[in-house]
Amino acid sequence: MRYCFLISNTSSKACPLVISLVLILNGVFISAAQVNLLNKVHIVHLGAKKHDTPELVTKSHYQILEPILGSKEAAQKSIVYNYKHGFSGFAAKLTASQAKNLSAHPEVLCVIPSRTLRLKTTRAFDYLGLLPSSPKGLLHDTRLGSEAIIGIIDSGIWPESESFKDTGLGPIPQRWKGKCVSGDGFDASKHCNKKLIGAEFYVDSLAAETNGQYDFHAENEYRSARDAAGHGTHVSAIAAGSFVANASYKGLGGGAARGVGPHVRIAMYKTCWGKLGCLTPDVLKAIDHSIRDGVDVISISIGADAPAGFEIDTSDVSFGSFHAVMKGIPVVCSAGNEGPNAQTVDNVAPWIITVAATSMDRSFPIPITLGNNITILGEGLNTFPEVGFTDLLLQEELMETSIAQGQIKGKIVLAFTPNNEAIQKADRVLNAGCAGIIYAQSVVDPTVCSGLDVPCAVVDYEFGTDMLYYIETTDVPLAKLSTSKTLVGRPVASRVARFSCRGPNSVSPAILKPDIAAPGVNILSAVPDGYKFMSGTSMSTPIVSGIVGLIRQTRPDWSPAAIRSALVTTAWRTDPSGEPIFSEGATRKLADPFDYGGGLINPEKVTDPGLVYDMGLDDYIHYLCSADYSDNEISKLIGKPNQCPSPRPSMLDLNMPSITIPSLTGEVTVTRTVTNVGPADSVYKPVIEPPFGIELEVNPKTLVFGSNTTKNTFSVRVRSNHQVNGDFYFGSLCWTDGAHNVTIPVSIRTKILRNYV
Repeated sequence: MRYCFLISNTSSKACPLVISLVLILNGVFISAAQVNLLNKVHIVHLGAKKHDTPELVTKSHYQILEPILGSKEAAQKSIVYNYKHGFSGFAAKLTASQAKNLSAHPEVLCVIPSRTLRLKTTRAFDYLGLLPSSPKGLLHDTRLGSEAIIGIIDSGIWPESESFKDTGLGPIPQRWKGKCVSGDGFDASKHCNKKLIGAEFYVDSLAAETNGQYDFHAENEYRSARDAAGHGTHVSAIAAGSFVANASYKGLGGGAARGVGPHVRIAMYKTCWGKLGCLTPDVLKAIDHSIRDGVDVISISIGADAPAGFEIDTSDVSFGSFHAVMKGIPVVCSAGNEGPNAQTVDNVAPWIITVAATSMDRSFPIPITLGNNITILGEGLNTFPEVGFTDLLLQEELMETSIAQGQIKGKIVLAFTPNNEAIQKADRVLNAGCAGIIYAQSVVDPTVCSGLDVPCAVVDYEFGTDMLYYIETTDVPLAKLSTSKTLVGRPVASRVARFSCRGPNSVSPAILKPDIAAPGVNILSAVPDGYKFMSGTSMSTPIVSGIVGLIRQTRPDWSPAAIRSALVTTAWRTDPSGEPIFSEGATRKLADPFDYGGGLINPEKVTDPGLVYDMGLDDYIHYLCSADYSDNEISKLIGKPNQCPSPRPSMLDLNMPSITIPSLTGEVTVTRTVTNVGPADSVYKPVIEPPFGIELEVNPKTLVFGSNTTKNTFSVRVRSNHQVNGDFYFGSLCWTDGAHNVTIPVSIRTKILRNYV
């Protein structure tokens, strides 16, 4: 039994480390006695439902809790939520000792303290070739997604936005079982329509955690599905916004705004509240309801910081997602915004589709004109009026007294920011009233200009040094800072964004994460006060979610794993124009699978992949057995007895659309099974791009499919020629029939000496 707050010796994934890290990182010491007296919301996972009716599921929860708390009244007062539709479990206020006693109950899978997750924060669809005007393709085949329903778990929605008008939409799909709930500033009868068909909000855990003291008004929040932060509105419009003409942000990025599927229906589940974030009991209840309601895909642009949680004992999103996937509902999650460091990727369970973020072929250059009439193009979103020629100062040469006395007012400052000290000084320059600021960075990150009240631009060190030379060799250096321009198409290159979290997967290194990438930089979408640019894997996630919703209309028989396989195997490994995709970081390099998984999503290829690497319950049991979960835990999770084979299976053989071997010593053979979803009589042959120093041998050499043969299994013998512990090298394996190129990434690391970095 895993109880991931108190000490437990029954798991290979030891929980004492978790609490020790939490206490050390927060710089506090809490005695065992103090912990025991605290009433904290915990989630009690029971796994698959044992009853078909929600009422019986709820009754079973009280039967478990009443003996622990001593009475039915105490149990009723303690329980915050009952999870009873997609899976079984409950959230309750418990002391540490009560939680520990409950974790020993034979029906309990695990008990997890509530955690707080964070939100991961026009041109994109043209860039990807997803055009509503096309006489064929995904949008044409699905009538702009009119039968698809996307469930979005986020900060709410602003229903008055033009992006959520239901003009031209037919009746709501009959299978829909959800509802709209009225609340503060949200009238269900007025604000829901044939576009926004569901709107619920979850406050019970919020009330329990704050003892009912959360002040919605003081926090500028709404006790309803209405969105105060703007994040959920932005995400919803990306996935399923209606057509809106002449949308822009203060004149930038102008054009017709729309979502992936302009006629896709939206169900909003609000679980995120202002600065507090998103409480996991609320998130899990939203997943439970979305399963009940009949959504086609669940989109979750929230997550935790590194390290990533284990799949079914410390990650409630992963736990709830497992049950959604078992009911055929794909779950799409953000990879996180803590990049570009390695092993930062979040939402890493193999049943989740994890999304990285790229830029696209649109940028917003800012002309910076020097007094010698040389113009340098910086980056950023500068919508302020032009700053005419004025003094150009170097931050490094500014005295603190000059800054404090306001001597920089009306002047433009060039700020090199290689460290925190320089960044803090730049903040003081901004507060002192400069007319504009130009950041010089080793890796250009225009988001540093977000929210500033003065004109701002970003350049790299090369251009920053050119400007420095001009300052040092000119008696009175001057500069002019213009407003941003919109540049579309060449010569703008696509890149994996600096902020996008990278692999390898720190929980299960043999499982490639992220899975896929989509545009997530400077995405224009709806917010409460109009339209605004936002960047993050929060923005790339609903692009993939929307496309998955469309796929489910054209391929209703595909499992979530088959859909993920199609995304990966048809993805671009270049940008749509054929140019290489680079990865932003400390040094710029060509992107690899740890940056973008299979590559950049290719929506017009994804419904015809030829072959898919499918997975079902047995495959996920294979994974859980290989990850050393106990038979008891797996049995509770899936709702039926399970016994892992002995020896336990290899995680390397999980039927993922990738091959990732984190510790290769000598030689190993892995297997995969592909299912034909193309023409019945097809013959495929392999095309191999081996990683450097690695030999790949595929058997058989030919895969033959016919009317009676829809599946084929093949093996790959992997051998390393390296003689030292190395890093990952990358290649690919492609099965081709001449019309379809079914490509999976291959990532291999040689480990002559194991368990040694």
